[in-house]
Amino acid sequence: MDLKSALRRLLEGFEARGVDAALIGGFALGALGVPRSTIDIDFLVDGAALDELDALMTGLGYRKEFSTENVSQYLTAAADGVEVDFIHAFRPVSVKMLKEALTVDIFGGGIKAKVLRPEDIIGLKVQALVNNPDRKNRDLADIEALAANGGLEWERIAPYYAMFGMEKDFEALKGKYGGK
Repeated sequence: MDLKSALRRLLEGFEARGVDAALIGGFALGALGVPRSTIDIDFLVDGAALDELDALMTGLGYRKEFSTENVSQYLTAAADGVEVDFIHAFRPVSVKMLKEALTVDIFGGGIKAKVLRPEDIIGLKVQALVNNPDRKNRDLADIEALAANGGLEWERIAPYYAMFGMEKDFEALKGKYGGK
């Protein structure tokens, strides 16, 4: 599995086809200073570009394994063997996340990629906690690691917790990591 090579091909394809996408998974965490192992590549992608995305992925040798209105997953039999997951941005909050993503250097500056802001990744992690309790420990660890890095805009994070009735959890996180 060659994640770096697969990521490079994906990013070049997005650019060539005008598909707006930003990293959201383990790669995003690493790019934001929180090292975490990963075996797949996760993106938030413009929901209006799903036909272009599918054409790109098919052209790169991927097959769509799973798809709903909200997400899609592609697998490949190629030598890199990388699974790629997409969350589709079409609701105002996710479209805003994608629009405000950062461009960062990854792999020691060898690749530039759009990455969601840490506050928005925390927002997705909060949603994941609600939607998939089996991933609770990993998602909480990721949230804590992002918070421990500091520099967060806490007012940007609060609405994500409020959306799911988790205001007490937000206050605990903010209190633990110095948010005022």
